[in-house]
Amino acid sequence: MFYWLVTVASLALLIVGFYVYNYYDKRSTATKTLERIRNKWGRPVNARRNFKLIAAYLNADDNAAKLTSVIAEDLDLNNIFNFIDRTNSKPGKQYLYKKLFTPETDFESLLKFDKKVEAFNMPRPDLERFELELAKLNSADAYYIADLFLQKHELSMIAPLRLFIRISGIAIIGLAVSLFVIPNVICFAALLLLVAGNIALHYGAKNKISPYTRSLPQLLILNGVAKKLLKKISFEGDDQVKESINKLSGLTRALKLVSFESKLADNPENLSYALFRFAKVLFLLEPLMYITSIKRVNKYSDDIEVIYKYVAEIDGLIAIMSIRSGLPYYSKPVFFTDNKQMDLKEMYHPLIYNCVPNSIHTRSEEGVLITGSNMSGKTTFIRSIAINTLLAQTIYTTCTKEYKAPILKIQTSIRTTDDLGDNKSYFQAEALSILDIINQSSGDEPIKSLIIIDEIFRGTNTIERIAAAKSVLNYLTENKNFVYVSTHDLELAELLDNDYAVYSFEETVHDTRLVFDYKMKTGVLKNKNGIAILETIGYPESVVEDANIVSEELRRKYVL
Repeated sequence: MFYWLVTVASLALLIVGFYVYNYYDKRSTATKTLERIRNKWGRPVNARRNFKLIAAYLNADDNAAKLTSVIAEDLDLNNIFNFIDRTNSKPGKQYLYKKLFTPETDFESLLKFDKKVEAFNMPRPDLERFELELAKLNSADAYYIADLFLQKHELSMIAPLRLFIRISGIAIIGLAVSLFVIPNVICFAALLLLVAGNIALHYGAKNKISPYTRSLPQLLILNGVAKKLLKKISFEGDDQVKESINKLSGLTRALKLVSFESKLADNPENLSYALFRFAKVLFLLEPLMYITSIKRVNKYSDDIEVIYKYVAEIDGLIAIMSIRSGLPYYSKPVFFTDNKQMDLKEMYHPLIYNCVPNSIHTRSEEGVLITGSNMSGKTTFIRSIAINTLLAQTIYTTCTKEYKAPILKIQTSIRTTDDLGDNKSYFQAEALSILDIINQSSGDEPIKSLIIIDEIFRGTNTIERIAAAKSVLNYLTENKNFVYVSTHDLELAELLDNDYAVYSFEETVHDTRLVFDYKMKTGVLKNKNGIAILETIGYPESVVEDANIVSEELRRKYVL
């Protein structure tokens, strides 16, 4: 009798100890999370990001407006995302990533979106409370919530295996109790065999069902976060969210075991969660969750998506407020409907620290030709135009003092490379890239294009490069697109005549160094710093003199 009392008392103390430990652990976790939230406000978050999981929500969408991988690479969009990602949850990351890659073409939708962003223009303590709720979904497992509605899940286990999974946990408990009461070698061997079989089955099924089972505790956290946000935040369409939460209550009641795990999953590093993970392996809890919930999850997939989008969007909206707060300055875009002009004032590249701002004004019937030497800033400038156009049509925020332009479709050709696998030369790959731009920028396109081309046709000889470039660039502006091209070919400026405005980025020579001011000037590049550098670093005098003579002849010939 005494032995039983000691055992019961020990178990009771153990349970109380775990509750006390979890209580203080959660308080400590909340304090650390709040400190992290405060430290990152208005600042880029330097962290490793799993872009494969972040992009899962985007990749499941077949929206025709989605940017191609070529454009994404040309604009270095993953690093742009690293800069703007101030989210607190994994669904928020997935939402914001998809937002960045899917520029909006409807002006009214952008206005409604900005109205939602401005709803979070509130005192920081209020925002921090929302962010603390959202941070409950910061576990890597929360990436898999989207899988619950992005695909239908099939029950792949045969009936005998499903029966074994249902009874194996009860069998282990029964054998353990029987050994406690009457030690028995046969029961002990059966227990060891059952435990070994469960461990093997757990890890054997893990790869197949892990994304599904990992998401279920996060689904319940998502549901709880949505309920709390709904009490404080009101948007159009909230009735649908409330309805979906009510429908999902049937599923949450059926996942009582998962509900217990979701309470521990706020901090997957604590001791209780580690012990629960051990229990999951021992009693096949993950396969059990899989076979008992899969039909219900499929049934409520639409409601899961509604709640996911609601919570993820709120996280993205708060992140945009943080972006705006941290920029040196920003402006909201003004979109022209009939006026075919583009006016960007004091524009800068968000990834370049202390970036020198530049302004540009152009019309759709007049392209822009940018000349300049390597590293002078011309490629950064044209890339900045595309990035700010994208930011304008996604997060309604631009790195400018003024952004005025029509709604545009972004087309780029910047980082073309050889494709040896398809036996394509550099020039052929570039020609195909620009042909794709031509095909998507014809005169009958309802939305005109912003076209960014760096060093057009650099992969072929000078005469054919200039001839082909002149013809292509004229074609693009004749179809009323906004065209920005960087080039070393000064002859293009003369050939394009009045169809293109010409600007340049220049540098000066100090000792043996080139000094760039990164300010754009009107007209063709006029300096002769390339030859001056040859002289300062010790090239033979005859080489420098001959180069200067030829340079002057070419400048007179092309009126440069």
